[in-house]
Amino acid sequence: MLATASCKEVYPPTDITRHSIIPRPASVVATNQTFVLDEGVSIRVQEGNEPFKNEALRLARILKNATGADFAVEESDKPAWFGNTILIKHSAEAQNLPTSGYELDIKENLLTITASSDEGVFYGIQTLRQLLPSGVEKTGALQFPVLIPTGIIRDWPQYEYRGMMLDVARHFFDVPTVKRVIDYLSLYKINILHLHLSDDQGWRIEIESWPNLTAYGSKTAVGGGEGGFFTKSDYREIVEYALEHHITIVPEIDMPGHTNAALASYPELNCDGKAPELYTGTRVGFSTLCTDKEVVYEFVNDVVREIAEMTPGPWFHVGGDESHSTKDEDYACFMNRVREIVKSHGKQIIGWDEVAHTNLDETDVVQFWSKEENALLGVQKGAKLLMSPSQHAYIDMKYDKDSRLGLDWAGPSEVDDAYNWDPVTLAEGIEKVDIIGVEAPLWAETIQTLDDIEYLMFPRISGIAEIGWTASVDRNWNEYKIRIGQHRDRMKALGIDFYESTLVPWQDEPGFFMDVEMTDEGDSGTD
Repeated sequence: MLATASCKEVYPPTDITRHSIIPRPASVVATNQTFVLDEGVSIRVQEGNEPFKNEALRLARILKNATGADFAVEESDKPAWFGNTILIKHSAEAQNLPTSGYELDIKENLLTITASSDEGVFYGIQTLRQLLPSGVEKTGALQFPVLIPTGIIRDWPQYEYRGMMLDVARHFFDVPTVKRVIDYLSLYKINILHLHLSDDQGWRIEIESWPNLTAYGSKTAVGGGEGGFFTKSDYREIVEYALEHHITIVPEIDMPGHTNAALASYPELNCDGKAPELYTGTRVGFSTLCTDKEVVYEFVNDVVREIAEMTPGPWFHVGGDESHSTKDEDYACFMNRVREIVKSHGKQIIGWDEVAHTNLDETDVVQFWSKEENALLGVQKGAKLLMSPSQHAYIDMKYDKDSRLGLDWAGPSEVDDAYNWDPVTLAEGIEKVDIIGVEAPLWAETIQTLDDIEYLMFPRISGIAEIGWTASVDRNWNEYKIRIGQHRDRMKALGIDFYESTLVPWQDEPGFFMDVEMTDEGDSGTD
């Protein structure tokens, strides 16, 4: 008789509910076992589904970067015969997953991401990233085996628009910096990046029919910096990179106020025909396009046309805020004409809440930032609301009086201030059906580098992301602050220069690399 024995690795049970997922999913059920990720794992995707295959290849690249191992993507809807499998598949109608939703079903030998769209698969991958150790965010930082807790997560967003605005006008940020911001937003399932492309201090987007906007109007910034601008090629690169991360770019050309850079570039846009000096301060409300001149509308039409041609998303932001130098009747007439120009180029308008005083309908969006009465007026006219209350959502505000960066006119705004608000209960008379989503504006008066952006973004942007994604009944500050506290290691792994708020109990992420027991399993037989 010959006895043979083989060694089997035995892993202790894991609890998926101990892991910090932001935004919080709709449903998490733990099954308290372990899926082992090692070099033998097979990634599989249904044959012929190219968008899903692209997402599978994305996951393979993430894992290769972190581990150094090649994970081949195979076209099959069946698990591998040997070893563990990650399976990406299209949802059946009976699973009732919304377009952006996903189901992450993790068993001991099979990890399945199910969705009705590649966007849903993408969000499932972001959740899987957060179930992996933070080393997944760094090249070569993960060692096998990597243990993933088992369970079932079903998830989908509450709002279709979950955004952040980056002001590239007060200070200019180049293409690599904007791409890095897109990387951060995608991890937290934010799907809109609103670019504030023009203001008094600088014009930041190439317009071929009005070349002096960038030849002259881009040359400075707040404090007298050198400025800069995106060529059309740059802008297209940003748009394409964003689309690859399931993020839509919303371009903004602010008007009729906040236009000094344009007025300095083209004297004919001024009522007196004289060009003002370029501006490097931070005062607002002093500039206005000459709303009586037909050349102004030719200018607006050309700008909207050229930008719209490069922008596949549905929205064009027309600004409309703080135009204190424009008479009310001139403002209304101007914005009504601009609205028609935007629509003629196939886009829907978004405007800051002052645009509620113009002609609107159900295709338009009013971005609430300041006055509740404007938001309510927009709703009465049938428009949708984008919620960006300055006291909560403006992430350019200081955290406290000692913050090294930021403004304070609507703040300070600590991490809990950015989290503890509900778009539906913010103002009486507004219902969820009126709201398209939420957005966190980051104005750039006090910031000049990527580190500056990171400091004001994090950790507040994670809370805004959860407001846009997670049902209000499932959000609680005392629970959330524990989860964001466990993201310290992940933010460090990403190289983020975040603000370590004293309100957050910062802590190490839950342990992933566990002791392995070896058991002898004998099979006896005769020969």
